[in-house]
Amino acid sequence: MFPYKDENPTILTPYVTLGVLVVTCLVWLVYQRAGVEPGLSRSVCDAGVIPARLMGHPVEPVMTPRGPVTLCAAAPGGAWYTVVTSIFLHGGWFHLIGNMLFLWVFGNNVEDAMGHVRFVGFYLLCGILAALAQVLMQPGSPVPMVGASGAISGVMGAYLLLYPRARVHMLVFLGFFITTVTVPAWLMLLYWLFLQALGSLPTLAGGTAGGGVAFLAHVGGFVAGFALIKLFAKPELIAAHKARTRIEVRRRGGPWY
Repeated sequence: MFPYKDENPTILTPYVTLGVLVVTCLVWLVYQRAGVEPGLSRSVCDAGVIPARLMGHPVEPVMTPRGPVTLCAAAPGGAWYTVVTSIFLHGGWFHLIGNMLFLWVFGNNVEDAMGHVRFVGFYLLCGILAALAQVLMQPGSPVPMVGASGAISGVMGAYLLLYPRARVHMLVFLGFFITTVTVPAWLMLLYWLFLQALGSLPTLAGGTAGGGVAFLAHVGGFVAGFALIKLFAKPELIAAHKARTRIEVRRRGGPWY
C-alpha cells in the first residue's frame, strides 16, 4: 500500500519539504549519477553510513554466492558526517521515488506545525537517530546504509501524534489490479510501523537487515519523531492549523478529524 495524498490543509507554504525534495533529487541525479555505476557505488561507500567504519571496526568482507566480497574497502574509524550525508542518498529509483512520495504526503503538515527552521532540525535529527538505532544493533556490519526513510519515519511518527484522524488516500496493489482506499492516518501509520517492527525481528535475533532494508532505522526514526514532536511543534501554529481544518471540513461537508 502506498499513500498518495491526505485530506489535511496547510497554513504555511512547505518550503523546507519542497527544498528537501529538490536537494535529494539533485543529489541522486548529479552526485549519484542517477544510479549509473560506478557513480552509485562510489557515492554509497563514500557518504553512506557503514556501521563498522563508524564504530571503528575493520570493514570485513561479506559472503555472496560468488564468494567473499568487500563492499566498501575503507580504513576503520571516522566518517561521523555520514549520519547526515546518508539521509540524502538512495540506492535506486524506486527507493528514491517511494521516499519522496511519503515525504510529500506527510512532511508538509508536520512542517506546518513547527515552522520552517525547526523542521530542518527535526528532519535531520530524526534521520541521525534512525541511523544510530541501526548502527547500535549492528555495530560490526560492513553494509552501507543510505536513504531518507529514517528521517521520513520521524516525520510519520510526528504526524501520528499531530493528526491521527486525518484521512489518507492510498493505492492498494492486488496483483495486476490496483484500487484505492481512504483510511484514518492512525490506522495507516500503525500498520506501517507494525510491518517495520516485524521486518526488524531478524536483526534483533542477531541476523542481518532483512532484504537489505534497515528496518530498525525506520522504527528508531518513527519513535524519535513521535517523542520529539512536542519539543519542536509550536502551539500557535497547531491552533491555526486546527482552525483552518475546521473551515475546510465545514466547506466540503465532511467529517471532523
